[in-house]
Amino acid sequence: MTDKRISFSQLTSTLENVLLKYGFESEKAKKCAQLFAKTDLDGVRSHGVNRFPLFLDFIRQGFVNPAAEPRQESSLGVFERWDGQLGPGNLNAAFAMQRAIANSEIFGIGCVALKKTNHWMRGGNFGWQAVDSGKIGICFTNTKPNMPAWGGSEPKLGNNPLIIAIPRKKGPVVLDMAMSQFAYGKLANYARAGKNAPYVAGFDESGNLTNEPEPILKNDMALPAGMWKGAGLSLVLDMLAAVLSGGYSTHEVDHSGAEIGLSQVFISLDPVKLELEEWMDQKCDAIIQDLKSSEVFEGQQILYPGENVLKTRQENLEKGIPVDEAIWNQILKELEK
Repeated sequence: MTDKRISFSQLTSTLENVLLKYGFESEKAKKCAQLFAKTDLDGVRSHGVNRFPLFLDFIRQGFVNPAAEPRQESSLGVFERWDGQLGPGNLNAAFAMQRAIANSEIFGIGCVALKKTNHWMRGGNFGWQAVDSGKIGICFTNTKPNMPAWGGSEPKLGNNPLIIAIPRKKGPVVLDMAMSQFAYGKLANYARAGKNAPYVAGFDESGNLTNEPEPILKNDMALPAGMWKGAGLSLVLDMLAAVLSGGYSTHEVDHSGAEIGLSQVFISLDPVKLELEEWMDQKCDAIIQDLKSSEVFEGQQILYPGENVLKTRQENLEKGIPVDEAIWNQILKELEK
């Protein structure tokens, strides 16, 4: 896997031009391209440009409708329910989080449930969207079955990412985690690079734990994070997403034969409206300070979730964003069609 560095502006404009060829309206193409590019800008390469060719393939197959707009089904003040109508997942997610943010500025809390949407790519984008607005953000999604129940020998659960984002003047805390020990995008990156995961990542065909990505990817047998605990958390996140949105649960998503028609939830809490400002930063700083005071094993350091993102973002703005050369060439060929 050979990388080349691409400027943020070039990366965004190239993706935008490809999306225009795929039927996106101008503003939607720009926003969608920015969300893909920001993912790599922040160093989350497993869920950005690497997935762009797959995103285009989903459009070609009719799974993603570039022209679709979210349609409101219910509005109860702090809670809204929307139908994503199989539009682009990252655009639907950005829209839903913005609705939650707007409602939290009125009520203190805003919650939006979204059904029949598509893969949101990097869920952390929407946590950052919340903290950039000064809000606490929580969001989660279900997926197709791609992780076994604890003790199971077939995929029944989704890896169901969960994002919790907390604004802080000295640097926001943004947790972005899938329910599997390693996200499938990261395992795919290890496989492309011919590397094993640094820790056990799933099960092989015989049910043995392994850090080799190929058998895990082949059979959708990723290890639940925390083993039975991650499996349980995956189950309840799927239940909440499906119940609150009225959409598909993980086992129903699988009926389509592709990962489409997902259910998602977006929550925003406004510290100003909830009168948390007096102590919020002070308490968050004290928690981080105590965390950082921990003794560590030799060669190790303690980082809070999202700590390195701003540093990575600045470095990539200055030096260019690392992009897999083969995938970049594949994207450029789309402009020649």
